[in-house]
Amino acid sequence: MRNFFCFSLALVAGIAYADAPPAAPRLQPSQLAIVINDAEPNSIEVGEYYRQAHTIPVANVVHVNIPNRPRNLSVDQFAQLKERIDAQLKPEIQAVLMVWSAPYAVECNAITSAFTLGYDGDQCAKTCGPGKPSAYFNSEVGQPYKQLGMRLSMLLPVDFVDEAKAVVDRGKVIGFSVPAASAYYLTTSDAARNSRAAFFPPAGVVLQRKLTIKNLKADSLEGAKDIMVYQTGMAKVAKLETLHFLPGALADHLTSYGGDLQGSSQMSSQRWLEAGATASYGTVSEPCNYWQKFPNPTVLLRRYLSGSTALEAYWGSVLWPAQGLFIGDPLAAPYARFRR
Repeated sequence: MRNFFCFSLALVAGIAYADAPPAAPRLQPSQLAIVINDAEPNSIEVGEYYRQAHTIPVANVVHVNIPNRPRNLSVDQFAQLKERIDAQLKPEIQAVLMVWSAPYAVECNAITSAFTLGYDGDQCAKTCGPGKPSAYFNSEVGQPYKQLGMRLSMLLPVDFVDEAKAVVDRGKVIGFSVPAASAYYLTTSDAARNSRAAFFPPAGVVLQRKLTIKNLKADSLEGAKDIMVYQTGMAKVAKLETLHFLPGALADHLTSYGGDLQGSSQMSSQRWLEAGATASYGTVSEPCNYWQKFPNPTVLLRRYLSGSTALEAYWGSVLWPAQGLFIGDPLAAPYARFRR
């Protein structure tokens, strides 16, 4: 495992890009289904906006009815919902976008992970215990449903229509012209939430991608205007209002309840989208600070720079994802032209 991560670090630093294995084709709009909650006007409006923005076929739109916006579904409620969704999916669909803010959990599981991997009751018996490995972690699988029986999934929050549409607008940018950008990795004063700092890519410049990797010892980033990646470990991240995220930017913080979108004890991962990021991640129940339950910085960056979509990069970077909620625009791919 250590040798693998050393090799990944070399890839990220630009030392061995030429030796990287050919990547599978990235997820295409024709392979993504949009799930709309007909009981929620915001879901209907944003779902159609997303479909048009990414030229998703009308036949890929799935309709369900979830009244009252429950945060957490029971296992039985989720099983009925998944059955309704699955019944409307064509065989070629490899991924699913749920267009709503709630529900976002199934007992202790995130709804995205429960949909993709199946509900994990063992994790709920001990939320602070180790999780089950995802077969998609750090893989080069191009068709996860066909090859692994996994339909990757993401949730697009729609509490505010204009903010949701702004996320979609940022996600439409496909890498025709790669911007000069930076990836920021913060080792904070919160030692317990620094468990993945050992996997932060080394500082340096990835010339072909015009990306500068910056490692900082600080509790927050202030005033940066060129953010493509921002990963840190804090219960609440300060000074987001001073930042500018580039279209397609990924951002997340390692903390217990980032995926509790409507909770108040810690910062919701939805705040990243509101600040200008295009995709994020957080856990919906107490995971303890296993790095395996959060996006691995090295793997996430390597996959994204190789041309993967935000959905593929984030899903491919989490080894134990049962408690993790993936949010944002799944088709964002600012480095798409590097996909071989």
